[in-house]
Amino acid sequence: MTSLTALLMFTAWTLLLVAAVFLYRGIKVLGGTPINSWARGRETAANSPFAVRLGDAHANCIENLVVFAAIVLAAVALGKSTAIDAFAPWVVYARIVQSLVHLLGTTRALVTVRASLWAVQLALFAIMLIKLF
Repeated sequence: MTSLTALLMFTAWTLLLVAAVFLYRGIKVLGGTPINSWARGRETAANSPFAVRLGDAHANCIENLVVFAAIVLAAVALGKSTAIDAFAPWVVYARIVQSLVHLLGTTRALVTVRASLWAVQLALFAIMLIKLF
């Protein structure tokens, strides 16, 4: 898998999560929840804990997609994408597993696993940046 393919996979995963959020909210609206129940930064009682975690998993993807995209696109622009091709897929794998763990719950063990997977992604970002410099 190339770094560009990994970027597309990361983007697709992020889109899948937001589609799930949209589906959840659409079902709630059809069930009578007011459409303006989801103000940013304010959780409502209408949200299940799973729905909150789903939204948070999506937000985590957005936060890191920007960094990943900047690294991958810079590599392509510099003609150095092969320098990061071996690392980029692992960012995606770690992100997907991190999101899935996020959806499972918020126990201390799960949060520790999630944080560890995020640390792996940060380390991979650093390695890729070093390879590009």
